[in-house]
Amino acid sequence: MAELNITPGSRLQLCIAPEPGKTPEFDMSASYFKTIDDITFLLSIPLKGGKPVQIGETQKLLLRYDLGPEPMIMTAYCDDVVKQGIRSYWKLRKVAEQHHYFQRKDERYKVTFRLDYSHPSWMPDENGKIDREEAVTLDISAGGAALFVNSRFDVGDVIQLFMPRISQEADGAPIDDVISAICWYRDAPIGSPCRFLAGVQFRFAGDMERNRIRAYIESIRKIYKL
Repeated sequence: MAELNITPGSRLQLCIAPEPGKTPEFDMSASYFKTIDDITFLLSIPLKGGKPVQIGETQKLLLRYDLGPEPMIMTAYCDDVVKQGIRSYWKLRKVAEQHHYFQRKDERYKVTFRLDYSHPSWMPDENGKIDREEAVTLDISAGGAALFVNSRFDVGDVIQLFMPRISQEADGAPIDDVISAICWYRDAPIGSPCRFLAGVQFRFAGDMERNRIRAYIESIRKIYKL
């Protein structure tokens, strides 16, 4: 994911992402305060009616700003509210950036649950079984996920995910063979459940596997009311 390149003090227009099929109305503005890392930054909290806007951690934000000949539109989530002196800021995490707004084919949901993973290089035990490590999701879509992990990986590594049962329905059954490639990897922020944060892209052998994951993600959306 490209490094953030916004000058501190820049004014951004923003809004809550609309429902599918609706045009976003950038009805708020805020100032870019500072970059934390290549996907995380602090933004002043916008006001509405003279009061700071309240936002839930699963609500998706759209931010519009000028960078080059065309305006850019960023999609982000608010991970926290951070105090700097007497001021408070949203700590935002970028998940996408483009010149024009469009609904993702595979909608990303900010939801936390535990799953297991393994790496093919790990040695099996005396019974031929490869141990699994536990991960925690930061967000997930039918195309991939952001995961908190305690293992060190390189970009391009391929791991296997083991999705837990999330409901008694068929589409909420566990999935034990989700092949995933590491597409980005970094140290996790202080206070995270694991040491590292990794972005994975699901790899599918065919439409059957792809549709199974889509049904699973739809079940997550319903259970968590996203």
